[in-house]
Amino acid sequence: MSADREPASGDAYVLPRHPAELDRLDVQHYALREALGANYLAPVGRPARVLDVGTGTGQWVYDLCRKFPEALVVGLDLEPSKPGAPANYASLRANVLDGLPFMDDRFDFVHQRLLFTGVPLNAWPGLVAELVRTARPGGWIELVEGATRLEPVSPASDRLSGLLKHLGAARGLDATGAVFDSLDAHLVRAGATMVTKQTAALPVGEWGGRIGSLMASDIRALFTRLAPGFAAACGVPTSETEDLVLAAQREWERHHTTYSFAVAYGQKPR
Repeated sequence: MSADREPASGDAYVLPRHPAELDRLDVQHYALREALGANYLAPVGRPARVLDVGTGTGQWVYDLCRKFPEALVVGLDLEPSKPGAPANYASLRANVLDGLPFMDDRFDFVHQRLLFTGVPLNAWPGLVAELVRTARPGGWIELVEGATRLEPVSPASDRLSGLLKHLGAARGLDATGAVFDSLDAHLVRAGATMVTKQTAALPVGEWGGRIGSLMASDIRALFTRLAPGFAAACGVPTSETEDLVLAAQREWERHHTTYSFAVAYGQKPR
């Protein structure tokens, strides 16, 4: 992602647009993949067409391209994916808030991950309906979103989460965990059947082994890069954010902190 690009029309994405953000998102991907034991949970079989909405760096779709070399895998995002795309990958730059630029019933598997920091709360019903619309009858739709706080609550971590929620709420984003809680309900309302939801609490900190180390790197980098935004929007000096990050890291080890993801998937009726 470009650090100096202008926001697209209707772009509510709250996280830092920084060149190193690509690395952070890949670290997050590896942690979640290891925790789930797979890149996805829906029983998709061998899809011929896959759509990933909000594809970010492209690492998830690159993994899918290699798993299904005969499939066409499409990644949609405001920004292009990182270099190194497999031959069966197609990148499309578009804003999900404008609707998905595909005809009905096109994809065997439609996947979307971690857009609660970019899609306003009131846009979620329409967006999930669009995801279901583009899936073929019998195809699967999977959503993966994160919580809005670390658990258990601890002073520095909670302060940092609160600052991020403040930034998001100003853009109409979820600040209460409503998206995390209602992924399955969104799928049901959009007409999906066989809807299943599960949550995974990933360790944050060296206490949690490899996954915990990856998650600590992810969250530490996130809040460090948000320091200028906190200063501008909340009046919190950059030095204070840096001190909070250091204190939060000690809390993660002391309290065995976790961060939770929700995974919900459902099938479009045949």
